[in-house]
Amino acid sequence: MANAASGMAVNDECKLKFLELKSKRNYRFITYKIVDQQVIVDKIGGHDETYDDFTNSLPADECRYAVFDFDFTTDENCQKSKIFFIAWSPDTSKVRMKMVYASSKDRFKRELDGIQVELQATDPSEMSFDIIKSRAI
Repeated sequence: MANAASGMAVNDECKLKFLELKSKRNYRFITYKIVDQQVIVDKIGGHDETYDDFTNSLPADECRYAVFDFDFTTDENCQKSKIFFIAWSPDTSKVRMKMVYASSKDRFKRELDGIQVELQATDPSEMSFDIIKSRAI
């Protein structure tokens, strides 16, 4: 159902795939794109894919939403995981596209219950592995 504020609908598959990532840990990442006033699943990365695979899957000149399941080891040697929500809005993307993604972000993020860390990135340096790791701990 479209939201009156942003006019954006969220495809049910977006929520279903996110729940599978969160509970069954089937995927490492999911990217989402907006097509015809609706957020849909763009790409899904298998559990064996890396952070580099994820960053390489993001287009250089188009906006995307993404979730990434980040596994890490704490200083106390505990295995942990955090789910990141990343709003990818490269400087090279069209202004209108950036506006649509920015105005729909909070509405879409609310649909994905279980996001632990949010990150906004306009170029790859803003979401480097070191930044992700520092935000997770």
